[in-house]
Amino acid sequence: MHDGTDYIELVRRARLGDSKSLAALAERFRGRLYAYVYRIVVDRDLAQDVVQETMLQMLTVIGKLENAERFWPWLRAIAFNRIRRAYKEGKNRRSRAMANKSNGERRDSQEDGGLAKLVAEELRGAVVACIKELKPEQRRVLTMRCYEEMEYSEIGELTGCSELGARVRFCRAKRALQKRLSKKGFGKGFLVTALVVFGKLTAPSKAAAAGISVTSVTTKAGALAGLLALAGSKGAVITVVTGGMIGLGAMVMSNGPDGGRMEDIIGSMQAGQTVTRAEEGAEESWYYYPAGKDGPVMMRTVRWESSAAQSYCQLWQDGEADYYFDKRKNTIYVNNWRMCRDGLAVQRLPTDWAELRDFISTVEDSIDQMAYVSGDGKGLLVITRSEGLELSRARIVRHYNMMNEEYFKYKWPATATVVDRRDMMHKRGWTYFRISGQIGSEQVSGKGRIPFVYDAMEEHYPWLELRVGGKVRIVDCGSKAVVYNGHGQTMSGYQGQSFFQGLGRPWMGLHTIDTVRRDAAEQRVWFKTRRPDGEADKVQITLTHDATTLIYTIDLENDTIDEILIMVDNDVGGELKFSYLQMIDGAAEEFISPRRISPVESSGSRMEGLWLMKLVEDSW
Repeated sequence: MHDGTDYIELVRRARLGDSKSLAALAERFRGRLYAYVYRIVVDRDLAQDVVQETMLQMLTVIGKLENAERFWPWLRAIAFNRIRRAYKEGKNRRSRAMANKSNGERRDSQEDGGLAKLVAEELRGAVVACIKELKPEQRRVLTMRCYEEMEYSEIGELTGCSELGARVRFCRAKRALQKRLSKKGFGKGFLVTALVVFGKLTAPSKAAAAGISVTSVTTKAGALAGLLALAGSKGAVITVVTGGMIGLGAMVMSNGPDGGRMEDIIGSMQAGQTVTRAEEGAEESWYYYPAGKDGPVMMRTVRWESSAAQSYCQLWQDGEADYYFDKRKNTIYVNNWRMCRDGLAVQRLPTDWAELRDFISTVEDSIDQMAYVSGDGKGLLVITRSEGLELSRARIVRHYNMMNEEYFKYKWPATATVVDRRDMMHKRGWTYFRISGQIGSEQVSGKGRIPFVYDAMEEHYPWLELRVGGKVRIVDCGSKAVVYNGHGQTMSGYQGQSFFQGLGRPWMGLHTIDTVRRDAAEQRVWFKTRRPDGEADKVQITLTHDATTLIYTIDLENDTIDEILIMVDNDVGGELKFSYLQMIDGAAEEFISPRRISPVESSGSRMEGLWLMKLVEDSW
């Protein structure tokens, strides 16, 4: 340990409650702790959060530390548990703000100092980029072995595996890093140098940076571990190239290793690289399903121009926001709205089932040009490629441990200007809303909460409470939905989020105009889309079922429903108006969410038919 032994006396005093000793310990180890945490998470905001939480816990429980000489391993273990908790809670699933995207490659003035001069800027950037592409657990084992100088037995104890298991994990981490370095043109002998460079860049001080040394002996894990690491890697990633009829031709189905590897697909799309020379108008779309094909989807679109030397990403959305890159202005716009297809056609997904896509094609009277695939599982990625009008390939990539989703992020030009056009509620990621109006002679009142992005879903899950006169009360708490009669008796129960069917669900990654129309198509309800005269930022969607018609007015820019006009036998049968809170200060007392029932408790069935139609027709 490089801190000498005088800290032991500080620990002993701190255990007895000496506040000055506690403060001195915190000051002494904060820098080293930050370096340890950052090397694992490679996220400055998350590292700061973990360090702060670890220090607070240290101050609270240091009296329980039995051996003062084990203070650093004890503190490191606390931090490690905090990191695992952060991953479990999903804090690291996003890049925190668009304005900070370039900060991953920068250091503040205190951190930089003379360290920035130790290596060339280009080399620093390449090494950090390769490290960031690793899985979090790979960064952990590299940190513990190379910078904490821990024995494999210690690593195994901390990570819950055997010593041989720790050696295998270290081998896999090395190989993953070597593969990424190779793609940037570095030879096999550069691995140790890269580890030294990263260690120096993330050191808490100049003195600590000078002491960083990673040798070939440190990186040896044994022949058996190497063989096991190689044997186990084949099942880590499954890649399938598949396809079906796509309107303008067919694709050949192929399974197994010939379908390509995830690293190859991802590597071809790294920022600033040209995938292939393509005809003008060629387009590549990525669809990422963090929770599986029936859950939210994140998308990005890469396009080619004959005048451009490289491909460029034009549209992109992640778990936090939606972005549009105006290449002519070299400006990135952060928007309220989710992606829309040109001409307001319904957004297709490559995982759509045959009945849904056939019905949409019939309604829109259009040729379906999407390439469809089968596949599921958390972390599902589908890539489609078009050459002008014809889609030529769809790929599925499954990966079950993408905590950071680094591969899905796109590095925008460093010189681009960022313009955040979101309103307050979209910047917050969620808001409360109210519903008012009437259905027939009954007054309608309601309230709820809506998350706008995937990253807000867990903490600010969607819920809805709606009353229709004294006849019906609807409660949807996200995990279960229940319909009560006027006497408070349960009439029926449904799966959670059933009453967001036919409404906006922006956290699913689709624009409101698409969720409304796709929900209608799923129930085989005919729909029509039009722009109201003189209102370029509005769209009207008309759903028709028997004698009932619902006319939605949707704000394209805000990605929200303004109102729903209800027609019965061509006469006005009611109207619902929606309002959304930009500011939520003081609103907590009004918007108390219903008790959230866990999925285990929920026994509701899937709702058949659009609930608004059922409500108007009184057909529960």
